[in-house]
Amino acid sequence: MTEQVEFSTEELLMSHDYAEPLVVNGVRCHGGFDEEGNYVSPRTLYRAPAIEAWEAKRRADFGTDPLDVPIDAWPENFPNVEQSKFLIRQGITEPTIAALTRIGTVEGFGAMMRYLPLPDFRQIFADDITGTATDHIRKGLFEAHSRDEAGWEQEAGHDKMWFAARDIAFENPVTEDQTALMLERMGITAPGGGIPDLQKIRAFMEANRALPKDIPLEFEGMLSRMIGLLFIEISAFHAFRWAEAVLGDPDLVAGDGQAGRIVSYIRQDETPHVGYLQVALSEMRDRTWVGETGTRYNGEEMIQLLWDRALQESRFLRRADFLRLVMREVERAIGDRPDRDDIIDEFISLGSVQRLPDGTLVEIQPNGDEVRAAA
Repeated sequence: MTEQVEFSTEELLMSHDYAEPLVVNGVRCHGGFDEEGNYVSPRTLYRAPAIEAWEAKRRADFGTDPLDVPIDAWPENFPNVEQSKFLIRQGITEPTIAALTRIGTVEGFGAMMRYLPLPDFRQIFADDITGTATDHIRKGLFEAHSRDEAGWEQEAGHDKMWFAARDIAFENPVTEDQTALMLERMGITAPGGGIPDLQKIRAFMEANRALPKDIPLEFEGMLSRMIGLLFIEISAFHAFRWAEAVLGDPDLVAGDGQAGRIVSYIRQDETPHVGYLQVALSEMRDRTWVGETGTRYNGEEMIQLLWDRALQESRFLRRADFLRLVMREVERAIGDRPDRDDIIDEFISLGSVQRLPDGTLVEIQPNGDEVRAAA
């Protein structure tokens, strides 16, 4: 813990001195190990204590609890651990390989954080934001997040770490061409590292505004992205549990548990992402906003407008698409085996997602709501 609340960009991007670097499958990755052999996440020398200091300051200033959504607001991973292990024991490894490929590819999109248009935060809030996580978004927080996800210079990030875990567990199962086809089936185009089409993004944002029009569009877009990322980061811990359990089973996959350990390192790296997003969004919620017309707005009401919409999309619309995508991958991998129907029936019986006679997938959310994914 530190009382320091002002940090330079250089400080927020600094890593510890490692006794040993993290090298996975011959690739130098970010992070490393201390003298006791414990993994230490990258870029946390100042960033980790900074997040604690900003949250302590926020609580002292406003006395409110931080914004939060418990992980149990989202259902378990689909397929779950037992379903994935069942498929692998049947020689059906493609759905797990596809899932790991998808996760790693999506992690690579984290580099886009650095391209988000940022407004002048000091013009938006009625009171001073010096010494806050909000003020440090443009001072290294987004850049650190981008580097964690997509790597930086010679150090690989989470995208390549997920691929390495996949390749260790399944002994280099896919070629580049096969990976591209796999991603195409899932509707994902691998990130090319270029600057996104900002005009196209702006047009989409204009058509989907939730906040008053005198709140800068760039600010609303950034907030929507931050809230969506927070939900992704929290719900992803289900995927971590799944991957660590499946890839850490030495009787099921190759690598003597190394692939599962790599996932545990990634999970640890995500902790500061959840931390700074929670603190910054909570800071913005606690403050009074000032629109371009001079109108003042309650920050809690503004955040809630975006929060509710993003949570609905995360838990229902995107979940339905995800269930449909996964089931198609499972069925494709099973192919026309003589025992196809028996395998599908057993697979479904091991999880909470049910399948109706017409092929519709039905999942009951933790709060009792129902998600349906048409065939």
